[in-house]
Amino acid sequence: MKCPSGHDSTATDYCDICGAAMNADGAPTGVHPAAEGASGEAGSAGDPAASSSPSDTPAAAPEPESATRPCPNCGGPNSPDALFCEVCGYDHTTGTLPRGADSSAAAAPPVEAPANTSKDLATPWVAELWIDPAWYTAQGSSDPLPSQGPPAVFALRNTSLLIGRVSNSRGIHPDIDCGVDNGVSRRHAQLTTDGTRWWVEDLASSNGTYIGDSVGDLPTTSIPTGQKREVDADDRIYVGSWTRIVLRPSSDDEISALA
Repeated sequence: MKCPSGHDSTATDYCDICGAAMNADGAPTGVHPAAEGASGEAGSAGDPAASSSPSDTPAAAPEPESATRPCPNCGGPNSPDALFCEVCGYDHTTGTLPRGADSSAAAAPPVEAPANTSKDLATPWVAELWIDPAWYTAQGSSDPLPSQGPPAVFALRNTSLLIGRVSNSRGIHPDIDCGVDNGVSRRHAQLTTDGTRWWVEDLASSNGTYIGDSVGDLPTTSIPTGQKREVDADDRIYVGSWTRIVLRPSSDDEISALA
């Protein structure tokens, strides 16, 4: 039989060549529009769901806004107004990755820091926290350098102590708090001692932990992650964008003042 366009077709519904409907009014052969419409109307009358209008369907409730947002670099939770990631230091305002970070490597999910269960230190020691302009220049940080002044002094009362920055959301309260130095990770490094000698271990920080002596050049190579390195009497620990840490025995006046 021929289609409306004149092609020979063996199919009775649509043309084998041009696809046109074989009957002149556009409906397939054997199907009558009136019957189809009647069938549709009957279905609507017998099916309450089919007769209901879209406006009868209740609108879905909006999703509640999340209290946290994941870091694009490590996936750690951050408050919506955070400027920097509390886990890896990612800059949310500029999209800048922390120095030494590998954007292709996914970080492990953050876990709450364990409580310090180390023994009390028999001989009192202190840590001096200095703002070091030379270290700041070497790091090339875009953060403004704070005003210099006397060092912050922390009493070292345990044989194992955490260097880092406070994070209330993750329960991190380091023994040596590096404050507003955003180059320091929340859990940056661990200090341990036998009472007379000290060791420092980097805890997979974003920018590394460095050891240098008091008279030589600034260190340029960070200590390996997860390996303890001894801190000699004249050594200095460098972390973050401007922080220099000095360990020393405390004086009698400091013992009473820091008690």
